[in-house]
Amino acid sequence: MKKMTALLMAFALAFACVGCGSDNAGAAEEAAPEQVAEDAAAEETETEEAAPEETEAEDAAEAEAETAETESEEPAEAESVGTEEKSEGVMTYAEYAAADLDTEVVVETYVQAKQAWWEDKATLYTQDQDGAYFIYEMACSEEDYEKLTPGTKIKVTGYKAEWSGEVEIIDATFEIVEGNYVAEAMDVTPYLGQDDLVDYQNRYVSFKGMTVEAAGQDDAGNDVAFLYKWDGSGQEGDDLYFNVSLDGATYTFTVESYLCDSSTDVYKAVKELQIGDTIDMEGFLYWYEGANPHITAVQAAN
Repeated sequence: MKKMTALLMAFALAFACVGCGSDNAGAAEEAAPEQVAEDAAAEETETEEAAPEETEAEDAAEAEAETAETESEEPAEAESVGTEEKSEGVMTYAEYAAADLDTEVVVETYVQAKQAWWEDKATLYTQDQDGAYFIYEMACSEEDYEKLTPGTKIKVTGYKAEWSGEVEIIDATFEIVEGNYVAEAMDVTPYLGQDDLVDYQNRYVSFKGMTVEAAGQDDAGNDVAFLYKWDGSGQEGDDLYFNVSLDGATYTFTVESYLCDSSTDVYKAVKELQIGDTIDMEGFLYWYEGANPHITAVQAAN
């Protein structure tokens, strides 16, 4: 009986253990999916948090690359504005301007106007996109002089010189090269009376809204708008001198008879000026003891 009772108790204990093991396994199996889900959710959250950081980093990198590309392009564009590439051994205008007086210079420039030819020597106003060069008595045959029409490109070799403030190239030779350029008049009215005006020496320039003043007096003592020569001692065909004012300051301008003789429109127009007229002008910014513009066109102010 005791054996039977003991046997029954052993069987009951075995079944209890089996039940307990099954419950623990089930709990483990139920817990595993929940843990996997939690782990997956955590990984997804980390991915979502990392994604904006990676996107922001990529956007910043792209923006930086675009900025760098733009900055690398801008200087190239800036350098190309108003600057002409020169042939080997030819000076830029900046190099010419910085050269010492009495040194040899080599420039490429474009004829803008012919002032005179005499005994196989030509005097020219020339200019490129960066500055102007006055060529004084350059060796030139009469046949070649006829070829030097406005816009013609020439290579000039000579010496830099100065006379009464006028910077020029002397003792020069030249050759015609391929190219053409005619400058537009640059308005330098705001620079009148300023030190900066000399930076535009020999350029083709314009002056706007200036008032004609008395240039002197005639034999009867009457004020007149122009003089033949600077002191009135000349006659028809000589240079014309006339005064114009702006903002209370008066300036003397010239019609240079070699550049524009008595048959030209500008010569005739200046002879018709009346004191008090308001006029616009164009010409070349020649220099003689200060600004002494050689005027090539005059009209009533707009």
